[in-house]
Amino acid sequence: MSEPLAEVYVQDFHRWLTANVEMIRWGKLSDIDAEHIAEELEAMSKRERREVISRLTVLLAHLLKWEFQPAHRSRSWRNTLTVQRGELSDLLEDSPSLRSELEQYIDRAYARACLLAEDETSLEASAFPSQCPYALEAILDPAFLP
Repeated sequence: MSEPLAEVYVQDFHRWLTANVEMIRWGKLSDIDAEHIAEELEAMSKRERREVISRLTVLLAHLLKWEFQPAHRSRSWRNTLTVQRGELSDLLEDSPSLRSELEQYIDRAYARACLLAEDETSLEASAFPSQCPYALEAILDPAFLP
C-alpha cells in the first residue's frame, strides 16, 4: 500500500481494516495504524457496554410492567423477557468480563427502564420503586417473574 494507513482510515474504512489485518498476519506490526486500531477497539468495547445496558433496560422495563400491571400481562411481554434474557446471556457469554460490571449498570438501566415503563403504561413514574427491586440473579433467571 503506497499511502499511509492513517490516510486510508479516513478514505476507505474497509480497505483500512483489511490492510491492517494483513499487516498483523504478516507480522509487520511496525506498519499497522496502531492509534486508529486502538480507537476502534475502544469503540467496540463501548458498544458492547451500551448493548448490555440497552438489553438490561428493556428487560427491567418489562419486569416492571409485568409486576405493576398484572391485568395487562401478555404472551408478548413474556416473550420479550425471554428474548432480552437470551440476548443478554449471549452477550455475557461472549464477553464474560462484562458480567462483573453488570451490577454497576443496574442503576442506570433501571432509571431508563422506569421511564420506558411509564411511557408504555398508564402508570406514573412514582408507581415504581426508586431503586431496582430485583436482585441481579433474579433479573437474569429465565424462570423469574415478579
